[in-house]
Amino acid sequence: MPEIGEILREGKGKKVYATEDPDQAIVYFKDEAMAFHGLKRGRILGKGEVNNAVCEQLFRLLQEHGIETHFIRRIDARHSLVKRCEMIPISVKIRNRVAGTLNTRTGLPIGMKLETPVVEYNLRNLDMDEDPLVNHTHIYAMKLATPEEMDRITQISLQVDEILTSYLKEINIELIDYQLEFGRYHGRIILADEITPDTARFWDSSTHEPLDIDRFRRDMDGAAEAYQEVLHRMMGVG
Repeated sequence: MPEIGEILREGKGKKVYATEDPDQAIVYFKDEAMAFHGLKRGRILGKGEVNNAVCEQLFRLLQEHGIETHFIRRIDARHSLVKRCEMIPISVKIRNRVAGTLNTRTGLPIGMKLETPVVEYNLRNLDMDEDPLVNHTHIYAMKLATPEEMDRITQISLQVDEILTSYLKEINIELIDYQLEFGRYHGRIILADEITPDTARFWDSSTHEPLDIDRFRRDMDGAAEAYQEVLHRMMGVG
């Protein structure tokens, strides 16, 4: 395992550490869970190990389809080695069905299938209570990314959506919505951060039961078991 250096940043579900190689970092996945912008906190036992393994599976899948990601390799149950990126402080939300804030902002019924994916952008700012919704003109005014970079980010996001939607359908999981983040790596825009039940809504295709962080948000039983179920299906178990 590479030597762990100073902590670079800490989010809701993980910590990122420097290594002796300036081009690489180590991600540590935590069991801590957070919802409603930190107003609700707790733990989901084993979540960190599941999320680390899910990230490996999904990032490898995307790489096989020509999507460059920050993932290098999984080190152990909770640590992965990644490319050290200059993170772009924008999250991209891809929505395939209506859920969460899309329902409250538009009045569209929860669960309604969207004819084409809705793509949203949120400002990532740790000093704010919320990640406000922004558009391209906000992003350009704040000089967070160039028009060329935003075109690339959107293009990659829609490619990711096609790949993941098709893959998850095969294991009886519907990808309702999810968050992506991107970074700059040697002048290229690459997919970074994570894709896990922490950052995506996964529904069982048959029952529409949530298999993700929504179980924690909504005080439903079986959050840890739901995370495990996602991984089991990806691994061809159960």
